[in-house]
Amino acid sequence: MSTAPDTAAPPGEAAPGVRRARVVVRGVVQGVGFRPFVYGLATGLGLAGHVTNTGDGVVVEVQGTPADVEGFRARLAAEAPPLAVVESVESSELPPAEESGFAIVASRGGGPVRTLVSPDTATCDACLAELADPGDRRHGHPFITCTHCGPRFTIVTGLPYDREHTTMAGFPLCPECAREYHDPADRRFHAQPVACPSCGPRLRLVTADGREAGAGGDPVAAARALLAAGAVLAVKGLGGYHLACDATRQDAVAELRRRKARGDKPFALMAAGLRDVEHLVYLDERERELLTGRVRPVVLLRRRGGVRATPGAPVPAEAVAPGSPDLGVMLPYTPVHHLLLATDAGGPRLLVMTSGNLSGEPIVTDDAEALERLSALADAFLVHDRPIHVPCDDSVVRVLDGEPLVLRRSRGYAPLPLTLPVPVRPVLAVGGDLKNAFCLAEGGRAWLSAHVGDMDDLATQVQFGRAVGQLESVTGVRPGLLAADAHPGYRSGAWARRHRAGRPLARVQHHHAHVAALLAEHGVADGGRVIGVAFDGTGHGEDGAVWGGEFLLAGYGGFRRFAHLAYVPLPGGDAAVRRPYRMALAHLYAAGIAPDPGLPPVAACPDGELPLLRAQLERGLNCAPTSSMGRLFDAVSSLAGLCHHAGHEAQAAIALEAAAVRAGGADADPRYRFRLGDGAPLTADAGPLLAAVAEDVRRHVAPESIAVRFHLAVAELVRSVCRRAREASGLSTVALTGGVFANTLLASACLRGLEADGFTVLRHRAVPPNDGGLALGQAVVAARAPEGPGQTGAVPAIPAYDK
Repeated sequence: MSTAPDTAAPPGEAAPGVRRARVVVRGVVQGVGFRPFVYGLATGLGLAGHVTNTGDGVVVEVQGTPADVEGFRARLAAEAPPLAVVESVESSELPPAEESGFAIVASRGGGPVRTLVSPDTATCDACLAELADPGDRRHGHPFITCTHCGPRFTIVTGLPYDREHTTMAGFPLCPECAREYHDPADRRFHAQPVACPSCGPRLRLVTADGREAGAGGDPVAAARALLAAGAVLAVKGLGGYHLACDATRQDAVAELRRRKARGDKPFALMAAGLRDVEHLVYLDERERELLTGRVRPVVLLRRRGGVRATPGAPVPAEAVAPGSPDLGVMLPYTPVHHLLLATDAGGPRLLVMTSGNLSGEPIVTDDAEALERLSALADAFLVHDRPIHVPCDDSVVRVLDGEPLVLRRSRGYAPLPLTLPVPVRPVLAVGGDLKNAFCLAEGGRAWLSAHVGDMDDLATQVQFGRAVGQLESVTGVRPGLLAADAHPGYRSGAWARRHRAGRPLARVQHHHAHVAALLAEHGVADGGRVIGVAFDGTGHGEDGAVWGGEFLLAGYGGFRRFAHLAYVPLPGGDAAVRRPYRMALAHLYAAGIAPDPGLPPVAACPDGELPLLRAQLERGLNCAPTSSMGRLFDAVSSLAGLCHHAGHEAQAAIALEAAAVRAGGADADPRYRFRLGDGAPLTADAGPLLAAVAEDVRRHVAPESIAVRFHLAVAELVRSVCRRAREASGLSTVALTGGVFANTLLASACLRGLEADGFTVLRHRAVPPNDGGLALGQAVVAARAPEGPGQTGAVPAIPAYDK
């Protein structure tokens, strides 16, 4: 007979030596297979309890031996599913209870929203294998997905994340999908978007007047045939419609460009695989990772000098990206894309895949709206019946010195938050008017929205308001403060004024916001200051001038303008932006250089316009002063004979960069220099540089050589001014920001020179350097909480409050 003590618990009580804990896991832990992961982990350890989704995160109650409970807690973050991002694991003790087994229980709503929604994710390899397997019941299913891939953010209608809170709510699970959904051993265990051919959604091909095409047949096969015949298709994707055509057909690409009023702005390409673009562009390992990873952004890749003779390799039409040094390339990220590009089924190997909209309008997401707004653009529509709740355009990334540089942060990134180095009170920052993205922030987190677009279109402003409401609903941020650009005419600022509802509205200077965004991205603590180099096209200055070539001594709390490009007249405002020859003539006038008829911008100026422009410059009529570096790029581009009319933003500057790329390198020319003044702030006069450019043009020096010398001269200006700023301020960290620094030649040259001078250099990676990142800086400048114990997050004193 045993003499061991009896450890059995009385009825209704847990056995002694048992520990029970309540564990709350926060981060991206809903819609990514986290509850099934918890279930497997707990049952594998023999633990009892349950797990549920709440607005606060994933909540687990778990019971077992102390060692097993602690092991469970330790493994939650270390072994989390691939799409999960665990930010915190908090546990508290509970009294043991009589319980056996582990269960996933129904989600609980209500309470504060503190969980995070996953971005949409590219189709995983396991689903692709099933898609291609004739023996699988999901063979060829355009909506195949599992816990590790597929739509998330664009289908979420509320939290906690369950099927009933997504646009999949209208598609009841068939018995087979329901079995998978409830089977802990299945890859689709609690996968909310799970579907199959029996339970939908369904794909259809319809004509421009809404009639179904090829009823009863395979809509994807019919779509492939149309593309091969040169048609333009509107294709409904994850976050909106794309317009697609065969990228190897000059006639199809040119027709799409004409219909969309695209001008010469490059189109993005979607390729079936890397093998279809390797002969067209240079690819390093980081670029390959971006192209084949979970996000699948458009990656800007340097074009090869000549297409290599690869037998059978597809070659895009010249009209895809005329004059661009880069090709924007992405690989398929949805099952529909993979099916369209199925080359073994006769699919095209390269597609133009561009946003489904007219230039300047927001991307279309609604089916009825698509048939109305895109009917003049598309020959047919490949549609499906799963609603898109959140518009989300493709993200755009390039690699700069081995590191990714996000130029448009949207699909695959939004709505993941950024961690702030300073706490902020609840704020909505509305961003700028170009490349708009807004920002919601509270405490130590900031949520940049998906790309909204340019705010000069009424439909974009309507979409902006909807997107604000949707992001507030999934973040739980209720902003008591609004922040906007200081420009009095920005439409984003006007929206903020109309929707302030008694809340204060803070105005933040444009370039200060650019610098602050970069500081926040790099985790610079409150009180930190840098030499901010903010180069862009347009920003409202405190003196009423158009700024854009700025050197600021700045932190979150304020800035001092240390130096800037010398002012030149901006004749006619936007007219000079659209016609770079006007900007070149204005710069020549400011530099005292005669408009020689042999100079390209003089020849490009219509005969009747030249005397009027001269009089306008002499009298200062409608000539706001500007210090813009972007406008200087435009001027030199025209002066070198590269671009006189800009059909899209930064076209002249891109042409100048492309020419420098073609040059393949050159030495700096001492004649290409800026004259630095001694005032406060310092001024950098481009007169000597422009004189050198004009001299080289008269001597018939190649535009490529002029372009390289100009880039090196700007980089040398940055070095010179930053050295002076360090002497004056003691600061040794330089922050490079603004849209001009999307230029990889310039950004790399500045980095090399500044690091050689002993500076620490900050550059953007996850936040766009252009106005797509502006709202983050606005939020931190306007809403950061003051330092010190006992503070409640009151708004600090900053310039320009609207009362």
